[in-house]
Amino acid sequence: MYLADRSAPADAKTAPGRSAGRTRAVAPAVLALGTVSLITDISSEMVTAVLPLYLIAGLGLSPLGFGALDGLYNGVSALVQLTGGHLADRVRNHKLIAGLGYGLSALCKPMLLFAHSLGPVGVVLALERTGKGLRTAPRDALISLSTPVGSQGRAFGVHRAMDTTGALLGPLAAFLILNAAVDGYDAVFGVSACIAVLGVVVLVLFVPGPSADGMPPPAPPRTAPAPGAPLAGPVPAPRPAPAARSTPAAPATAAPGAPALPDAPAARAAGAAAAPRSAAEPYAAEPPAARPPAVNVREALGLLRLPRLRALALCAALLGLTTVSDAFVYLLLQERAGVGDRWFPLLPLGTAAVFLLLAVPAGALADRIGRRTVFLAGHALLLAAYGLLLGAPGPSALPYLVLALHGMFYAATDGVLPAAVAATVPARLRGTGLALVGTGQALARFGCSLAFGGAWTLWGTGPALAAAAGGLLCCAVAAGFVLRPTAPGRVPEDAPESAPRIAPEDALDPTRSPRGSR
Repeated sequence: MYLADRSAPADAKTAPGRSAGRTRAVAPAVLALGTVSLITDISSEMVTAVLPLYLIAGLGLSPLGFGALDGLYNGVSALVQLTGGHLADRVRNHKLIAGLGYGLSALCKPMLLFAHSLGPVGVVLALERTGKGLRTAPRDALISLSTPVGSQGRAFGVHRAMDTTGALLGPLAAFLILNAAVDGYDAVFGVSACIAVLGVVVLVLFVPGPSADGMPPPAPPRTAPAPGAPLAGPVPAPRPAPAARSTPAAPATAAPGAPALPDAPAARAAGAAAAPRSAAEPYAAEPPAARPPAVNVREALGLLRLPRLRALALCAALLGLTTVSDAFVYLLLQERAGVGDRWFPLLPLGTAAVFLLLAVPAGALADRIGRRTVFLAGHALLLAAYGLLLGAPGPSALPYLVLALHGMFYAATDGVLPAAVAATVPARLRGTGLALVGTGQALARFGCSLAFGGAWTLWGTGPALAAAAGGLLCCAVAAGFVLRPTAPGRVPEDAPESAPRIAPEDALDPTRSPRGSR
């Protein structure tokens, strides 16, 4: 996913107007985390693909009971996610907390081999979701802290695309195992456990750990382009002048090959005058920063004073209240289109395939036109999928259309929301900020699963889905109002010191990247 110029030595000269080499489009940490997510999602989606059928057809669970279990499946993750994000910020080691989460989920997979009733299955799923909750916010914080602000939509899109590749391969593996093994469900659970362990090994070996100050390696700044070229890539460090040549005194610069660093707040506090600097000028080198103090609970809760973070959290929760879980969507599609039990594990493949194709383009589009627009458009696509499920039953194209719209919904929302949140939260509180929004969204979806399962049991599938569609329409309108454009150039008084100042044309979207970071 990234390019490097291997054809020239490090000290080779380049022609005027050309860069010293092609630069990374995506940070190595993003690719390593994407690989971990790909492997882990193969394991998780093998179980998720067969779980609804296993619980309803195998264990005889009612829709209401399945809704409660599905809500527990997501609710536990939501409650733990806030703990994981704050703990990662507090110990200044996002990789450690993410690794604990991946490890706990891997340990739970083989336990499903011994759980053959509702109670034990519920306990194992709750523990597995605890692991997911621990790892989600630290992992997303690692991605955002390794990527320039103006490229975070693309970085999250790349990660979600790799994650979705695993979601694509998992159901396919489950389908093949169910058709080849005698004890199909146990075979799926056993293979899933082995793959989960491999994901933990990749995390330990290839994901970079924190630097001396407890933070992941910083994202490189954007390069100064040649005339007529777009702004992209890290600024190459200048070479020192030869000793024999007399040159005027200049500020200290980074050593060749070292990542450029932005001006530190501590240097500004000491009275260092920062001269205006064009995009072509290198960043000054800074001495290693002291390890910052641990994040406390009061400081974490203070994030809720940020207006843009509050708006994003509110909208994510509102829309989550009317987002029917994937398992219910597939059960509805099976009922409306007459999909046989044998083919049920393949339904998530449709969603995953579209998500895989569109995750990176959707993230790049959000960086370009604004994340608010793309995020709301994604929920409009989900509303269209609900409308098709409410329409005439049985058309041959129904499964393809619904799954395509479902995948487009995830491509437009799953990576765009954390990218928007990351742009509003200081780096040292990044995990906590992502966890606050993710927890609210997951708790809302927990409530939606409970309500939809009860409505299905009491009213049937049609009225239950109609109520969800009506609620989604109302919440989308409310979210569009809450995320309306801010006044040109306005910066909230309670915004953190590190918050980017918004240029007038960027104020049209409160989730859009500030000028200078594109």
